[in-house]
Amino acid sequence: MTHLLVAHGTRKPNGVTMVGDLALRVSELLDQQVRVAFVDVLGPTPAEVLTASTVVVPVFLSRGYHVNTDIPAAVAASGCADVVLTPPLGPSPQIVRVLADRLVESGWLPTDSVLLAAAGTSDAVAMGDLHTTATWLSAVIGSRVELAFAATGAPRVSDAVAGLRSRGADRVVVASYLLCDGLFQDRLECSGADVVTAPLGAHPGTAQLIASRFRRARVPLAA
Repeated sequence: MTHLLVAHGTRKPNGVTMVGDLALRVSELLDQQVRVAFVDVLGPTPAEVLTASTVVVPVFLSRGYHVNTDIPAAVAASGCADVVLTPPLGPSPQIVRVLADRLVESGWLPTDSVLLAAAGTSDAVAMGDLHTTATWLSAVIGSRVELAFAATGAPRVSDAVAGLRSRGADRVVVASYLLCDGLFQDRLECSGADVVTAPLGAHPGTAQLIASRFRRARVPLAA
């Protein structure tokens, strides 16, 4: 059985390295090789890696166009039998716990104003997923978490930071809802926030969630 992790892709070398490191950590948890493909920017593409009896985990944080259309289309076009496509990583309680851990390790204080910063989307389902994640994170930390975007959608992160300050916020913390380093993480770092958390890909909980996705997908293949 082939284990395939499908990510978005980035031109930033450190971001590509982070995806490779994440796949390696998942491989160690499963004691099985995990291969990597990308849907944009660089290769290999899923179509170039897919084989029969493959479990595909989309390492995306919401259900957008790539998850709902691009990856299923690649699976269908491959003609490979017994390909199982798992849900993406978010929204999920596990990812919310990773977000909360990132906040704590960054020095977040309960009095801080928090923005959940996603890449952005024009997809209604993905937008709903992002609002769900913000709501769940609000419940975990005990204060309201507002949503902002690095690219598509409004408000942009820098505008949201400025808006919170204009409403009297003392410290603003941006919770990065990104998997790896790249252009969008750079935008968060330049948003004017007091604290910006690290991307989620290097957190142990992310690798554990992906490993869990692979393990649960084995059942229908073995039936």
